[in-house]
Amino acid sequence: MRRSPSSIVIAGILAFGCASAACAQAWPTKPIHFLVPFAPGGPTDIIGRIVGQKFTELLGEQVVVDNRAGAGGNIGTAVAAKSPPDGYTVLVTSSAVAVNASLFPNAGYDLERDFIPVAVVATQPNLIVVNASLPAKNMAEFLRLAKTSKLAFASPGSGTTPHLTAEMLFNVLAKLDMTPIHFRGAGPAVTAVVAGEPPVGCMAISGPLPYIKAGKLRVLGVSSAKRVPMLPDVPTLAEVGFPSLQDYTWVGLFLPAGSAPAVAHKLNEAVNRALESPDIRERLDQLAFEPVGGSQQQFATYVKAEIVKWAKVVQATGAKPD
Repeated sequence: MRRSPSSIVIAGILAFGCASAACAQAWPTKPIHFLVPFAPGGPTDIIGRIVGQKFTELLGEQVVVDNRAGAGGNIGTAVAAKSPPDGYTVLVTSSAVAVNASLFPNAGYDLERDFIPVAVVATQPNLIVVNASLPAKNMAEFLRLAKTSKLAFASPGSGTTPHLTAEMLFNVLAKLDMTPIHFRGAGPAVTAVVAGEPPVGCMAISGPLPYIKAGKLRVLGVSSAKRVPMLPDVPTLAEVGFPSLQDYTWVGLFLPAGSAPAVAHKLNEAVNRALESPDIRERLDQLAFEPVGGSQQQFATYVKAEIVKWAKVVQATGAKPD
């Protein structure tokens, strides 16, 4: 009996679906690569390593962290977008991807088309930090100094949320003329500010925290709605005269488009299980991260809202790709 072309197509689709389901059920059977599009030492890298270590325990396969820094996270993100959708390449990135949707019209990928949101892991606000030798003990003193001195500020990369937090604060609201100097992640940016080149920076908390504790950096303000328990003496930007600035750096996981839904679901479950672990929560608390988790749909909705929010900030600041 001859089979019609349509029945052959349907049979092929069903066979592919069964094969994909079986593959997803068995996943993972080899090491998983966490592709981090920033240099070591920043919040994205830190979260990638903390979660990766726990995933090795939860999923039974080793997680390898692969840092591909550059272009505000676009280089590594474009690599992830072109990776096989087999569940073995996971993009671990920051809120920079939401900014880059409007800042970089030719980023080499489309976040909503080329990726499946898996879960947001954690979030933390951004800090305005200065080298401890700078003669400014608070934001008011710093703003007076900046109006009479030509200063630049360090950011973890063009298009990162710390970059735009600083642009809004310094150049839009305070009406200064400070030039951003972009680095390939928070780690190198923090190192530069510690060296005084430049003596000012904006980063999420985890990167500069050890240097703040060591007295090498001074914090002038934090971009959260409330003061951070880890730094109780540091005022919010609202407290020092900038109530509209409430910005956060978040870190989340994405899979390349076309990945099996069952694999994305397993990854989401693993994130939520990891965040329930006392050891992980303790480590996040020590680094001033707020654990988030939740469903894939919640993360997808959040990402869409972040794209809209940061597009407005890009327009207001006139920020350009570096």
